[in-house]
Amino acid sequence: MTAQPNRRDLLAFALMLPAAGAALAHGSQPHGHQGHGGPVIREQKPWGIAAEPREARRTVEIRMTDDMRFSPSHLDVREGETLRLRAVNRGQVMHEIVIGTREELQAHAELMRKHPNMEHDEPYMAHVAPGQRGDIVWTFNRPGDFEFACLIPGHFEAGMRGTIRVQPLSK
Repeated sequence: MTAQPNRRDLLAFALMLPAAGAALAHGSQPHGHQGHGGPVIREQKPWGIAAEPREARRTVEIRMTDDMRFSPSHLDVREGETLRLRAVNRGQVMHEIVIGTREELQAHAELMRKHPNMEHDEPYMAHVAPGQRGDIVWTFNRPGDFEFACLIPGHFEAGMRGTIRVQPLSK
């Protein structure tokens, strides 16, 4: 004899369908590094915290080229400053910019080598197609020396990196 589902089981199943469908649809679409469609997730990182575009007080254009270089390759920032880092891909291949600590970027680069098609999207990164641009809006609320890099396999190893010095507020 087969048990018949009760009304509560059917209701629970019906309520789960939209969520399951959304998860499947999201998982089948390319979404890594594509930008941030919803509200900014503010998670404190050692190198700062994400910000809303309206909070940016200045925009710094960082050009990316197929010679595996960023220009400029060094930024000076004041503690508490919110920047729009506008990554412009002047090359013919995909590039990205990811900000973080040296250790975080090295670990992430290693993961990208092992899993080159890994999809992810964080507010401290922008994946930029040839001829396109991408923005990162970030508040550098911690003093120190940080880095940015392209973590696409081979690019990091070729030297596609830069530095960020966040000067502490004077007391």
